[in-house]
Amino acid sequence: MSESVLVVPLLVALLAFAAAAFDAVLAASAAGSPGAWRVWDAPLREAARLLVRQRRNTLAADRLLRRTGIAVLPVAAVLAAAVLPLGGADAASDSSIGIVWFNAAEVAVWAGVWLAGWSVNSAYSLVGGYRIIAQGLAYELPHMFALITVGVGAESLRFADAVSAQHGLWFAVQMPVAFAVYLLSALAMAFWGPLASPVGRDLAGGAMAELSGADRLVFLAGRYAMLAVAAAATVPLFLGGGAGPLLPAWLWTLVKTLAVLAALVWAGHRVPVLRMDRFMGFAWTVLIPPTLLQLLVTSLIAL
Repeated sequence: MSESVLVVPLLVALLAFAAAAFDAVLAASAAGSPGAWRVWDAPLREAARLLVRQRRNTLAADRLLRRTGIAVLPVAAVLAAAVLPLGGADAASDSSIGIVWFNAAEVAVWAGVWLAGWSVNSAYSLVGGYRIIAQGLAYELPHMFALITVGVGAESLRFADAVSAQHGLWFAVQMPVAFAVYLLSALAMAFWGPLASPVGRDLAGGAMAELSGADRLVFLAGRYAMLAVAAAATVPLFLGGGAGPLLPAWLWTLVKTLAVLAALVWAGHRVPVLRMDRFMGFAWTVLIPPTLLQLLVTSLIAL
């Protein structure tokens, strides 16, 4: 238990680096750079550059709220990861309401991004902060229904029980709608790819437009960490945890996590950013009905 508590932040940091490295390699590949795979260390060089860069200060900014909001992102990622089982091992916090805890931790990201955008006293940052709230209200209902579907199928809100319930067939196959909705939600959790409008280019960076130096580094690290944790949660929720032939459970967990993470990062380079009003309409009118139907079917099977 104590060892798991100590290792969770390290694992989150390593997965966040893997996400950043995937992102750098795909960006170099899209730009047509020869030997794009060689830029895997670009996140380390960017981190060193930001660490020596001076923080940008705007007029009448609230520094305490800015730094609080920025710090929320990596903290929320670590708290969300605390309930995830590490392969065949127990989670750092094997909570009986682990799925609810995970959902609550990722919702904290909304507050962090909003505070980071509001506190710097800048128009673009403020609009980006409000966009994360609108996006959260759009995706959270179908996202919660997808998580509830897993809980009903497992007859438990504990991640370990969800893994045990998939010995015969993965939930990704049993609950394809919930699985697809969760993957879309994973992009929204990290405001990534098609759901990156809170930090969109049309707002010169949105919520992080005025962030520089160490502030920008922590914000970006928290964003990559949240994307990585969302990918890692896919494994116990829908992909059978560490189940698989030949390889040990922890290695299967890692392989599945990296595969989902690579797919999410790839989507960020291939799918255009969605307009927020259109995404809200799509989430409420298109995603919710089939997600509720999936929940109903799963409930009938469980009964």
